[in-house]
Amino acid sequence: MVKEFFLIDCQSNESIRYHADFVLSRLLACVIFHDMERTLVLEVIDKIGSEVVLEGWVHSVREHGKLIFLDLRDRSGIVQCFVSQKANPGVFAAFKEVSPESSMKIVGKVNKRPENLVNNKMETGLVEIEVVSCEIYSRAKALPFPLDTDGYDIAEEVRAKYRFLDLRRKRLNDNIRFRSKLVQLARTYLFENDFCEIETPLLTKSTPEGARDFIVPSRFYPGKFYALPQSPQQYKQLLMVAGFERYFQVARCLRDEDLRADRGFEHTQIDIEMSFVKRKDVMKMVEGLVTSIVEKMGGKIMQKPFPIFTYEEAQKKFGADKFDLRNKEQKKQGLHAFAWVVDFPFFEKDKEGNWTFTHNPFSDPIPEHKEAFLKGEIAKIKTTQYDLVWNGYEAGGGSIRSHDPKILEKVFSVLGHDEKKIKEQFGHMLEAFTFGVPPHGGIALGIDRFVMCLRAEQYIREVQAFPMTSRGRTAIMDAPSEVEEKQLKELGLLLKKK
Repeated sequence: MVKEFFLIDCQSNESIRYHADFVLSRLLACVIFHDMERTLVLEVIDKIGSEVVLEGWVHSVREHGKLIFLDLRDRSGIVQCFVSQKANPGVFAAFKEVSPESSMKIVGKVNKRPENLVNNKMETGLVEIEVVSCEIYSRAKALPFPLDTDGYDIAEEVRAKYRFLDLRRKRLNDNIRFRSKLVQLARTYLFENDFCEIETPLLTKSTPEGARDFIVPSRFYPGKFYALPQSPQQYKQLLMVAGFERYFQVARCLRDEDLRADRGFEHTQIDIEMSFVKRKDVMKMVEGLVTSIVEKMGGKIMQKPFPIFTYEEAQKKFGADKFDLRNKEQKKQGLHAFAWVVDFPFFEKDKEGNWTFTHNPFSDPIPEHKEAFLKGEIAKIKTTQYDLVWNGYEAGGGSIRSHDPKILEKVFSVLGHDEKKIKEQFGHMLEAFTFGVPPHGGIALGIDRFVMCLRAEQYIREVQAFPMTSRGRTAIMDAPSEVEEKQLKELGLLLKKK
């Protein structure tokens, strides 16, 4: 009688020797269980005595003589499975072949563990799965790094190359799921407050908004370029002209600026704009949003309402406009400290001695400074800008916008633009503002920094699925990279040799 079979692994094409009993058990399982729906790991605690089909990844394998224990992991959790060599020699042989992080299916019976073997550290620690049959979907080769650590000690470049594995790490996986929940809570709050979610274009026009643009060459218009958005600033203001009154967007933004721990080329922000509001109205709405998110995500806020400092007060007291109000004990307790900073200078001198804006050229001067600004005063003009500070980070920034074309033109003139350039770059805004534009203002809140603060992470890459490296290279796909000569010709581009 045939005792063993050689089966072909569909991923590696290797022949694997299995006991005849195992092959028979798999065939039986196909007949008995082919109509059974998959059960998530966390659901097994309600299915004691039942037979279930589980699918996931091998978290760990432990061999104890004639028993093999395998922890199976899916998106809901981890459960212990076991097989006895005596009761099921075929599956036992298969378990000896499986490697950590392989993907597989397990069919088995949910048993209640004996009281002395209950694992209180696992959500499923009350039960275990007695395996009837299994199927290995894909055997994992040796891992480039361990996944059962926090991963901080692994080189950034290696983690970026194998990010699809790094994301299986519990800390990172939890961070990404936490981020998703945070965005869901933000959306819910804004919808409940009568906001409308609207997408704005990714291909737009290059205008001076504070950082370098990423530009995209046009095939249809050789020699001309689109710009990727640093923010949806102009479009969201145009939406106020359009009469939407309350807009928001979970917006992707790109800025070609120097990289650091809490800043990358790409970031995501909760972008908000409101019509017929004053500064206090926007700040009140945002404070409600932030408080709701933080507290529902388990955070504790040190002081409510958030304290407000003028820019001058912040500089005198903290030496900066970003500061942490907590003491050592409050940091240990995990408290979160928020504050507003207001009344920023509108303009400052750059390295060449020319005037530049401190935050946003579309901001409005504070009401008592408008007349002086139109008369030519610059140095002492303050803006309606407001920044939200969180545990020492700038978590968001916004302003009441200028809806007066005269003030906008004056701002761009101070920045050194002549009349022709102003009309070329901002003529669409100036014209729109002649058709009954409402007073309006808004803010952008950085989702990446929100998650960093709530998860106590120091680097933005720890809260993004596929982050850039500190050298500005993408995860996994190794960009930027060269393109084919054909693509350059289609775009009318010629590269100069170094």
